[in-house]
Amino acid sequence: MNAISKHPVFANELRADGSFVPQSNLFTVPFGYGPGEHRPEAGRYRLLWMKACPYAHRAVIVRKLLGLDKVISLGTASHFRTEYGWEFSLDEGGVDPVLGIRYIKEIYDRADPHYKGRPTVPIVVDIITGQGANSDYFRLTNYLETVWSDFHMEGAPDLYPEESRGDIDALNDVIFRDVNSGVYKAGFAHSQEAYERAYDTLFARLDELERHLQTNRYLFGNRLTDSDVRLYTTLARFDAAYYSVFNTNRNRLIDFPNLWGYARDLYQTPGFGDTTDFAAIRNSYHASPHLRGFAGNPSGIYPKGPDDRLWNTPHGREKLSKG
Repeated sequence: MNAISKHPVFANELRADGSFVPQSNLFTVPFGYGPGEHRPEAGRYRLLWMKACPYAHRAVIVRKLLGLDKVISLGTASHFRTEYGWEFSLDEGGVDPVLGIRYIKEIYDRADPHYKGRPTVPIVVDIITGQGANSDYFRLTNYLETVWSDFHMEGAPDLYPEESRGDIDALNDVIFRDVNSGVYKAGFAHSQEAYERAYDTLFARLDELERHLQTNRYLFGNRLTDSDVRLYTTLARFDAAYYSVFNTNRNRLIDFPNLWGYARDLYQTPGFGDTTDFAAIRNSYHASPHLRGFAGNPSGIYPKGPDDRLWNTPHGREKLSKG
C-alpha cells in the first residue's frame, strides 16, 4: 500500500480493487439564463485556481482565449496544499483580496459545514454572496464558451462550435477517461493490477493521438477547440511531473514527435504558454507536503528540469494548416 492510499486527503477516492476514482463536485448549478441557474454577469464572479492543477488551468486558458479575463476576476492560491487545503498565502496578508478568505475550504464550509470531500479547484465564486457558484471542472469551460458568449471579446475563437459539439463531447470523454484522469489513475493506484491497467490504457491512447496528430494540426483538423485545451493541460505536466511522480514512464512527452510538436504549438499560442507555470507544477507535484512521501521525496526537493526553454523551440506544425 503506497503513501497515497494511507493519506486521508484521498481516502474517499480509493476503491477496494486498488483503483482511484475522482470525487464528485459539490457546486454543480450551471451558468445560464434559466430558472435557478447562475446568470452570467460582468464583475460578479471570481475564478479560483492554483497553477499546478490541470483542471483549473484549462478554465484559465479558456477565460484568456475568449477575453473573459476582462469580466471574470482570478484568484490564485498557493500550489502547496496545507492541512486545510489550498491557501491564499501568495496574497498580501494571506487572504484573497476580493473574497477576504484564507482558504478555499471556507467556500465549501459555507455551503456544507459537514462536507468531507477535498475542497478543489477550479471553483467560481459569486462575489456578491460569497457563495460557491460552480466547481464542475468537466463542464465549466463549456459554460464559458456558450452561455458567456455575450462577453466574449471581438474575434474570439469558437472553441465549442454548435455543429461539432457531439464530436467534441465524445472526444472529451475519451481524453478525460484515458489521459486527464488516466495519469491520476496510474499515480494514485494502490494495487499493481490497477496501476498497470491505467498505465496501459494511457499509453495506448497517447499512441493513438500521436498517429492522429501526424496529419492534423489540432485534434479537429485546422480548428482549435475545447478538446485541445483539455489535452494540453495534461501534456504540459507530463515530463515535469507525471512521468516520474506517477510512474507513467514508458515514454516522455518529448519522445512523441507529433504530440511534442503539438504541445509546443499550443504553448506558443497566447492563452496557453502565458498561463503555464512550470516551476509551480514541478514544486507542487514533487514537493507538496501531501505528496512528498508518495513521490519518495521526504526532503521536499523539487527538480530544476526539464528545461522550460524547449517549449519555445520551432514546431513546424503550421504546414499542416496549409493546402
